[in-house]
Amino acid sequence: MLEYEQALWDQHFRLIAGVDEVGRGCLFGDVVAAAVILPPGRIIEEINDSKKLTASKRERLYEEIMECALAVGIGQVDSATIDKINIKQAARLAMKKAVEQLDVQPDHLLIDAEKIDCDIKQLSIIHGDALSQSIAAASIVAKVTRDRMCLHWDTDFPEYGIAIHKGYATKQHREAILEYGPCPMHRKSFLGKLLNVQEQFLF
Repeated sequence: MLEYEQALWDQHFRLIAGVDEVGRGCLFGDVVAAAVILPPGRIIEEINDSKKLTASKRERLYEEIMECALAVGIGQVDSATIDKINIKQAARLAMKKAVEQLDVQPDHLLIDAEKIDCDIKQLSIIHGDALSQSIAAASIVAKVTRDRMCLHWDTDFPEYGIAIHKGYATKQHREAILEYGPCPMHRKSFLGKLLNVQEQFLF
């Protein structure tokens, strides 16, 4: 998990930020990204792609990451903007915002399968959250952050079950949208394709 970081350390890059996002495939809510700079040489045991971890392990690793990280930045883009600029551009924007929120300027970025519009040197890694500790750390921070946001959204829109499925297109979620109609936090551009809902129902 440190192969990419070690190669950069060998080139005298010290402040390496891993960057990843979550919520790209959701029907509801913001896409959330995190940028994490870990101390050079620091190894966090059990760290992995957040999707491969249990919720309790993610929470535990989140606390460890937040405690030892040199800097953490969070970026988010709401559903209205996602509908306006498309999800790929929204994910990139969230990542850029996360990097901009770092208290420390990174020397280099390691990004999960994306490119960010900024002047910092960067490397895009396919499946980076399973190959780079820095990206995996960002994946965990982004996932835990968004899951906690889902708990708040669930209190505002309890009929959709957001706390359970986190806004993804589960059967429960799709049926709730059909029953209650979409709310302002739903991504309207996603609904017609995934649910085959009539146009007048969307708007």
